[in-house]
Amino acid sequence: MIRGRKAWATAIAVLTVAGVAPTGAYAAPAPPDVRTATVTQDPGTGTGAATAAVPPDAGDELPPGWRIAADNGRNHLEWRAPEPVPMGDARVEFRANGELVGVPEPQDDGRTFRLPMDEVRTADLDELQVQAAGRRLDEAPGKGASRKAKQPAPKLPPKLPAGTVDPGKAGKYATTTGEYSLPSVRLPGLPAPVEMRGVVVAPKKAPGKRPVALFLHGRHSTCYVPGKNEDISGDWPCAKGSKPIPSHRGYLRDQKLLASQGYVTVSISANGINGQDWSAEDGGAQARSSLIRNHLGRWADWAAKPASAPAFVRKGPKTDLSKVLLVGHSRGGEGVNRAVMDSLYKPPAAQDGYRSKARWKIRGTVHIGPTIFGQNPVPDVPSLTILPGCDGDVSDLQGQVYTDGTRGVSRGKALHSSVYMVGANHNYFNSEWTPGQAKAPADDDFWHDPEARDPLCSPGAPGRLSANQQHKAGATYIAAAARLFVGGDDRVRQLIDGTGRRAPSADPARVLTHAVGGNRGAGFLPDDPRGGVKAGGAKLCDAVAPGRTACLGSKVKGSSPHFAEWRTEHEAGRRAIALDWKKPGTAARVTPKKPVSVKGAKSLALRVAVPPNTSGTRFDVSVRDAKGKRAKLGSVRIDGLPGTERTSSYWAQEVRVPLTAASRAKLNLGKIASLELTPKSRSGKAWLMDAWSWKPGTPAVKAAPLARVDIGRLTVKEGDAGVRTYQVPVRTTGKNAGAVRLYVIDPDTGKSAGKLVKVGPGTAGIKVKVKVEGNKRYGWDKPHDIVVKAVRSTVVGSDAGGVLAENDDPMPTLTVKPVAADVTEGEPLKWRISLSEKADIDMWALAELIPVTGGRPELSTADVDQEWLSMLVDETPKRPIPLSKVPYGTLWHTIPAGKTSTTLTVPTIRDQVKEPTEYVSLQPTDDDGKPLGPPLEGTVRDAS
Repeated sequence: MIRGRKAWATAIAVLTVAGVAPTGAYAAPAPPDVRTATVTQDPGTGTGAATAAVPPDAGDELPPGWRIAADNGRNHLEWRAPEPVPMGDARVEFRANGELVGVPEPQDDGRTFRLPMDEVRTADLDELQVQAAGRRLDEAPGKGASRKAKQPAPKLPPKLPAGTVDPGKAGKYATTTGEYSLPSVRLPGLPAPVEMRGVVVAPKKAPGKRPVALFLHGRHSTCYVPGKNEDISGDWPCAKGSKPIPSHRGYLRDQKLLASQGYVTVSISANGINGQDWSAEDGGAQARSSLIRNHLGRWADWAAKPASAPAFVRKGPKTDLSKVLLVGHSRGGEGVNRAVMDSLYKPPAAQDGYRSKARWKIRGTVHIGPTIFGQNPVPDVPSLTILPGCDGDVSDLQGQVYTDGTRGVSRGKALHSSVYMVGANHNYFNSEWTPGQAKAPADDDFWHDPEARDPLCSPGAPGRLSANQQHKAGATYIAAAARLFVGGDDRVRQLIDGTGRRAPSADPARVLTHAVGGNRGAGFLPDDPRGGVKAGGAKLCDAVAPGRTACLGSKVKGSSPHFAEWRTEHEAGRRAIALDWKKPGTAARVTPKKPVSVKGAKSLALRVAVPPNTSGTRFDVSVRDAKGKRAKLGSVRIDGLPGTERTSSYWAQEVRVPLTAASRAKLNLGKIASLELTPKSRSGKAWLMDAWSWKPGTPAVKAAPLARVDIGRLTVKEGDAGVRTYQVPVRTTGKNAGAVRLYVIDPDTGKSAGKLVKVGPGTAGIKVKVKVEGNKRYGWDKPHDIVVKAVRSTVVGSDAGGVLAENDDPMPTLTVKPVAADVTEGEPLKWRISLSEKADIDMWALAELIPVTGGRPELSTADVDQEWLSMLVDETPKRPIPLSKVPYGTLWHTIPAGKTSTTLTVPTIRDQVKEPTEYVSLQPTDDDGKPLGPPLEGTVRDAS
């Protein structure tokens, strides 16, 4: 087992050799991809010897590409990719054993990612991985699959019937395009100012006040050098000779479509956030919200005082800021979600970059391949989320949470739609991220391997959309959201709510939809916040969990958007119903805590996922009332989405059965006690996400006065003695009470413990106290973190925070002194490595075998203990070679936490050969091999 704070998380230590101070250098652990002779601890003496080193295949080696690196007096867990990792929207994360280790800092080379060891959230670093939205970055795409056999192309879904309206058709207005650039703004947490730039596309000669659509792009490279294809960066501001990448101009086609239909559209630039948000705990969501609201604030100013507007804006139509649609791509999607929240429920002033009152009303949002790191969607504003089936950036399709995460939180009247677009990647919704269309270098984000082509998503695959096809389909569904959420045209609803109708303008894209909210009433919700749901003939499974309770086990190829990971290794109360049958006829029964009413509904709408590429999964759907009377409502058939091991295709499809049979059988529709699914196919698997009473129509939506919770972070010094108690800062606002799920993360193990907590007026609220024990020993900073998620009648802004206890003790110095540096062969050479004082963490030093100077005889591989030598060579040389020439010539030694010394040993052996006096030289180094002080020298005299 690799222990993050026991084996690899050792501190850099200032080294003094035999009383001679080096010139300001450091010792550090050897890079894990370098074989070394390691020192083991002698439990009786508290010292170590290298004669019983751990074998090279033991489990405490870091995987290839990983090492412990020293920088500015701190140790870092570092991973280096074999080639540059494109700057994207998914957050790069280090994980171990399925748990989040931390979010590393990208380095300037685009290949190296570093996480300070004192920010490592778990002690166990077994099965280290680098992930971005659930996708492994540290292994080749297609690994584990046959790299020779050509896989058949998955079957695409059938073409759906056309809807009664097509929002992708251009409107009656000609359009005009212009830009504005305003003074930059400073946003909390970002050192450099952020640009205030927007490209506007507006209708010509449109009468009256016009609705507004604002677009925000996602996280992409920020700067490029014209004419140099590979010269891009994530810098801000851009260096001399480079230009900002115009990501905000990538939605001009979408803007022109909406403008032709009467909307004033503006797409804003956020390079200044992209270049600075890597360290933001929320991924930059609050900063993006502030930027959006700064722009909306300016538009409100211009509406009130037209003469103050830029010339192009003055020439355009008047705007109606009571009708605003926000469109966000990738991290821009999370930004628009937070902007809606902040417009309705005021954020903490210290975090906010826009302090004025909201003078606008956001009627709906569109999220395109979005992130949602906080998993905190706003429940009472309608949303449409596009899930690209071939997304290679936010590949876990975590944006599904914008739909699933709203259930049961508030009134449930806002429609939240998920639009699964087969064959779409992440980048091609933005023409400035599309090869052949962008001014700056751009690429296809899907993780394609020419030697292991993906039959669905690799370029040229039958199901893959071209860039223009994808962009057109995206524009069509953006326009659908505008027409329904802002325009109130209920005819569009059937295109996005699971009714099974298509918008012809999106052809040839195959698009499937489902929804929650709207005119859905009471239903069967496996993760009902009231609890008490029971499953018979099936099991309640956990969306995110280690082990057997997980809805999708670790051996499943591919993933599910419904089960995207959050911040904890296990989430209580986030569930589905898992069905697994070997023969037809065994009913799965779902029984809520209390009977539900389906009075007035037309149908029962179920969201059910089946494995990708399967066909013919059939169920009979039945209900029972509180008196046990049963009625079969009808039968449904579900075919799996096309998918591969590289896609997130375990996605629930919406099917509906009429309630006519229940009425005819005279069931009490006000008290339906259970739902039954009876498989008709021979065998199979399925996951029921939920079922709802449904009727057509789109109800009016009014935001409820929800409680808002924001977790803060307090940084304290640990002190020299005693125990101090601190409370995690939590801000709760609002006039009504609600509930959240609180997770407290153990600072030593990274494990979390969760519970349901009531917040708001009349409740105890969130009160987490942290005890910080002071001492005079050097150690890591210690984070005591908590995270929260909305459950009922709440929204969550900052979902993570805690108390950070900073180490305030100086790092001890190391000295190295000879114990036995002049010996007779057969005796061990020894040097004592000592700390000036005890530390709370392991302290390390390195010594590299180097050539002996002056032409003197050097100790060889035949002169040392062969078990010890095995750590330095792959095979024992047939003919002796000097120790300085062994392949892995670094001696790696540690002083364990709480100890003050260890012994560096070179064990020699006695032979019968008469030899001259031999020497060995060891150079203390840092982790980059730079010398630290003078070399150590040992002398071995002949015993014969």
